Amino acid sequence: QVQLVESGGGLVQAGGSLRISCVSSGIPDTITNIKWYRQAPGKQRELVASMSSGGVTNYADSIKGRFTISRDNAKKTIDLQMDSLKPEDTAVYYCNRRFFGIDYWGQGTQVTVSS
Repeated sequence: QVQLVESGGGLVQAGGSLRISCVSSGIPDTITNIKWYRQAPGKQRELVASMSSGGVTNYADSIKGRFTISRDNAKKTIDLQMDSLKPEDTAVYYCNRRFFGIDYWGQGTQVTVSS
């Protein structure tokens, strides 16, 4: 059974940093593709960052240069380092992984950036 769990969200002032993590079970360690989405109140869920199994990363224009997606092989997590946070980054952040054509989602972690 595949399960994704996010952690690390919280409240931070504008300009601050947070690091959120996604740990998964039920997916082999050799498969490391992942996407991070976020959904702000009243808005559609949007893709913010992705990493392919080959390690290729992509970022939404709105967060490019501020967020970094990476793997922590020791902790077996895939993290999203968020720097220079802005109030408009406030959202619930979800990790998403596809395995055998099925999309799996975590429960989300709330990130709130105060002005």
